[in-house]
Amino acid sequence: MFNWRTYNILIKFLLHTYDIRGINNFLTSTQQLILNSFMELIMNEPSKKSKPVTPRTRGEGAIRVYNKLREDILRMNLEPGELLDDVKIGKQFNLSRSPVREALIRLSAEGLVKTLPNKSTLVAPINIVEFSQFIDALDLMQRATTRLAAKLRTGQELQDIKDKQKMFDNALAKRDALMMIEANYGFHVAISIAGKNSYFTQFTARLLDEGRRMLRLYFRSFVDTLPPEIADEHNQLIKAIEDRNEDLAEQLAHQHVIQVSDSFLSSLGVRHTSEMAIEALGEQALSR
Repeated sequence: MFNWRTYNILIKFLLHTYDIRGINNFLTSTQQLILNSFMELIMNEPSKKSKPVTPRTRGEGAIRVYNKLREDILRMNLEPGELLDDVKIGKQFNLSRSPVREALIRLSAEGLVKTLPNKSTLVAPINIVEFSQFIDALDLMQRATTRLAAKLRTGQELQDIKDKQKMFDNALAKRDALMMIEANYGFHVAISIAGKNSYFTQFTARLLDEGRRMLRLYFRSFVDTLPPEIADEHNQLIKAIEDRNEDLAEQLAHQHVIQVSDSFLSSLGVRHTSEMAIEALGEQALSR
């Protein structure tokens, strides 16, 4: 009778030598057939060592959390003042709390989240008090970068600006507010790139990033249906840059910033009950 203990020992031996000649004499023809089939499977099995292993980059988890939260905050998928639960976020990304906290610290440095004394973290409120300072900085940057673009732009950079404007027109036609915000960002950054000052471009991009949440509120005041004049202003900027009219380009950039600023402030003052009589309010309450 065949001894399975001996068989197992011989199998282990064969795994190291892959030589079955020395064992065939101990097996019946049926056992040899089984063994040969088993060895064929072993020989054809791909080695686990040969599988490529993709190394995990250190800090990759924190980067993923940072990018997703940052985008959600700027798009206002996460509302100003909304509490951020690091444990819940960690479960969402299948991560421990450490990379989540690392991402929140980075967002805090950019002013997008705020940590309270009790260690809770929330989405930073929109600072309306500093809005005038924001507009001053944006006005100076856009005037400077648009003027430089009119002076220094290449044919390819002009085409890039026009392509970004086509994206804005497409978003405007679809009434896609989030797409409009992204396209507006790309349009003004493309102008800044054409101005060939990397410091101006970095600062402009940061201002536009910070302004995306304000722009989202501004679009909401139109129920995400913007007046076509917005696109017209962009096209006028493109024409001035194309004509290399530096003075007009700077003037139009200034007017564009002021127009958006004034419209945003007006949207904050919209009232829906100022002309409603108290009696009408009472009737509405009673009818419910």
